[in-house]
Amino acid sequence: MTAISALGFDHVSMEFPGVKALNDVSFDVRAGSIHALMGENGAGKSTLLKILSGAYTPSDGALVIGGERKVFTDTAHALAAGIAVIYQELHLVPEMSAAENLFLGHLPQRFGVVNRRALAAAARKQLDFIGEDIDPWTKLGQLSLGQRQMVEIAKALTRGARIIAFDEPTSSLSDREVRRLFTIIRELKSRGCAIIYVTHRMEEVFELADRITILRDGRHVETSELAHLTRDAVVQRMVGRKLADIYNYTPRAHGGTGLVAEGVCGPGLTEPCSFAAEAGEIFGFFGLIGAGRSELMKLLFGATAKSAGRVTVGGKPFEIDSPREAIEAGVVLCPEDRKKEGVIPVRSVLENINLSARRRKARAGVLIDESWEQSNAKERCAQLRVKTPSVRQLIRNLSGGNQQKVILSRWLSEPVKVILLDEPTRGIDVGAKSEIYVIMQDLARSGVCVIVVSSELPEVLGVSDRIAVMRQGKIAAILDRADANEEKLLKLALPLETARAS
Repeated sequence: MTAISALGFDHVSMEFPGVKALNDVSFDVRAGSIHALMGENGAGKSTLLKILSGAYTPSDGALVIGGERKVFTDTAHALAAGIAVIYQELHLVPEMSAAENLFLGHLPQRFGVVNRRALAAAARKQLDFIGEDIDPWTKLGQLSLGQRQMVEIAKALTRGARIIAFDEPTSSLSDREVRRLFTIIRELKSRGCAIIYVTHRMEEVFELADRITILRDGRHVETSELAHLTRDAVVQRMVGRKLADIYNYTPRAHGGTGLVAEGVCGPGLTEPCSFAAEAGEIFGFFGLIGAGRSELMKLLFGATAKSAGRVTVGGKPFEIDSPREAIEAGVVLCPEDRKKEGVIPVRSVLENINLSARRRKARAGVLIDESWEQSNAKERCAQLRVKTPSVRQLIRNLSGGNQQKVILSRWLSEPVKVILLDEPTRGIDVGAKSEIYVIMQDLARSGVCVIVVSSELPEVLGVSDRIAVMRQGKIAAILDRADANEEKLLKLALPLETARAS
């Protein structure tokens, strides 16, 4: 450990039943620096942050803070030691106000009663620092996901933490909020704080970080000054191999009716939406946050009721007014928020995979065929290379990338004609992304119509045969792959007044 080390991980190991999540990990984080932590899903990043926060007690090893070895037994001890961990999954109370969430657990009091005036003043100070014009008494549930993420960040700063870890902090933020977050992080660095920054977005790491630690399969691979590494070198160390073309795009023959939407109207759309995606085609959707992409996918899947319009699947018109009717028609959805809408966290991998298809395999229509479910779950996990010690493992214990593969496994257990993938690689490492792109290509080659929504320009350009750009609740244009580039897509996605000004 160096003389300027603010935090050290000293031979830290963590074991769970059937899996060793961390194996003898050691590295240090310096005061006044931004330290990136990268690795594939399942590499051990989240486990390391939970040990830092006191949520987990390591099986072996310890933290070194201020030259002292520490093992936290709960989160209160970590907070008292000046540590704040800001997770991708928000730890806020939607029924309470922004001010109450910011100071939950240490509300300013006067004579045993909450001092609302002091609370409002302190909350405004924190909200001003993060650049958010939010009424302190607004209920959290009334704020956008991006605003809630910024409140989560402000909450961590209220206790004056000197060691701050960010876990995928930009996953729900707009471009403006991302720029503001980067300003905040740099300000914290200038104050001498030690920042740990966990992300899968390589461009953020090279823009922000001073040093980087790479984990693979629960082991420490390398800690280095970022200036000494290239992006390709980081990827190779993360996955243990070279990724020549992460998108795995290969032209393929496609044609015939996949999904046709005619004049679809509903919540989130400002104009009727019409498009036709072919069988065997990968049809991309790009747009800024709030453009209506996710809303359109839910309308096509029947998760939100259409107010008008018609959907044709495989040349046959279907009245899709519910997810059940969509699945029967061969249309399935991998939702944007997989943890809230895609999986049942308290159930096993096996149950999550078989959740839909079991209705077709149940004996006498009601009795679960346990033999088939076990066999199907194991087959799908092998097919998609799901990393899990057992199909009986709770899905909440899997990494984000492996949870996404389980959702895909569920739909591969069905006779799928159209698969709607809404942000399928959000929060997923580069290796798992590459595997999911291969799955998308395989589905398209088998004749499935693949419709993919992505807010990442390189991704939507890299995987799609054609791309629809959405702007302010409507489809602004549809481009062939050969005609599309980042500049064109972004210009089409920008609000008209912004585009004119630029």
